[in-house]
Amino acid sequence: MGRVKSTAIKTLGNKMIAEHGDKFSDNFEKNKEAITHIKEIKSKKIRNILAGYITRKMKNIKKTGI
Repeated sequence: MGRVKSTAIKTLGNKMIAEHGDKFSDNFEKNKEAITHIKEIKSKKIRNILAGYITRKMKNIKKTGI
């Protein structure tokens, strides 16, 4: 069982993927750096949750080819 992500994380993550999708990959560490450069997020915990969500979405996109 995974952790449930809040609606704010999902909407922000989907918006960032739509606007800056070429900067993200299926690598968590690279996504953390990309998020830092795109948007200033003061909380490290929120940044990591967002990076994890984006990493998971990018893996699914890569897997399904959408």
